[in-house]
Amino acid sequence: MVKRARYEDYKDRYPNYSFELSDDGILLMRCHTDGGSLVWDWKSHDDMADAFADVAGDREIKLLIHTGTGANYNADWGLMPDGTLPDPPVYDAMPGLRGLHKLDEKAWYNRQLQQNVLEVDVPMISVVNGPCNIHSEVPLMGDIVLASEDAYFQDVSHFPRGQVPGDGQHVIWSFLVGHNRARYFLLTGKKLSAQEAKEWGAVNEVLPKDQVLDRAWELARELIKRPPMVLRYTRQLFTQNLKRAYLEELGHGLARETYAQQEFFPFGGGMEPLDRAWNDKPWS
Repeated sequence: MVKRARYEDYKDRYPNYSFELSDDGILLMRCHTDGGSLVWDWKSHDDMADAFADVAGDREIKLLIHTGTGANYNADWGLMPDGTLPDPPVYDAMPGLRGLHKLDEKAWYNRQLQQNVLEVDVPMISVVNGPCNIHSEVPLMGDIVLASEDAYFQDVSHFPRGQVPGDGQHVIWSFLVGHNRARYFLLTGKKLSAQEAKEWGAVNEVLPKDQVLDRAWELARELIKRPPMVLRYTRQLFTQNLKRAYLEELGHGLARETYAQQEFFPFGGGMEPLDRAWNDKPWS
C-alpha cells in the first residue's frame, strides 16, 4: 500500500525519473537516463516501482502525464547496475539459492510496480514517445494512451528469449485486445506498430512525434476542469476491473516465470531472441 507523499519530497529522488508539476496540478513524469532515452536496467526497474508509489501517494496532483524521453520509451536495455549486460554463459548463469533470491526480489519489485501504477488515484495519460519492447503494461495502464507514429510495442524480454511472459504482459494484453491476439503477440514477439495497436484497441491516438506530448497537455488541461474528487473517483472507477484482473493473475504469472527461470536464465542472450535450443552450446 502506498503512503502519503508530496511533490517536494520526491521530485529529485530518482535518477531515471524527472518530475515537473504545473501550476494547475498536472504532473509530468518522464523516464530518462542522463537526459536521453531510458536505459532499462535493474535499478530503473526497481526505482520505477518506488516512483509510482510516490506519485500514487500525492493527493495534491490532479492528473499524471507519463512518458519517455528522446528516441524511444524504453527500448534500450542494460540489465546490470552499471548498464551492461552480463557475460555468457547463459545456461546456469545464476545457480543455487542466491540466484533464486535475486529472482524473487525482482518479482517482488515487479508486483509493486504494477500495483503502484494502478494505485495512481488521478487520471493518467500515457505518451509512448517511441519504441516500447519491455514492460509495455506500464503505459497501457493509463486511461488515455497516445503514441508517436514511430512507436511500436513488443515483448522481446520474455518468450522470445526463453522466459514465461508472466510479469503482467499476460494480463494487460489479454485485458485490452483479447486472449487470442494476446497469445499471438506474446508467443511470436510480434512488433506491433502504433497504428496496429490503435486498431487493436490498445492505443487511442497516433500522432507525429513532435506533436504527441502537446496533445497530452491539451487533453490534460481539458480534463482537469472537473472537480478533484470527480477526477479521483473516475480513475478509481476505471481501474477497478483491471485491479481485479491483476489480483487474479499477476502473482500466478510471476510464480511461473520465476520458477521457470531456475532452469534457464537468458541474460547472456541480451535483447535478441534465442537462435538455438535453450540447452545447446552456450552463447558466445
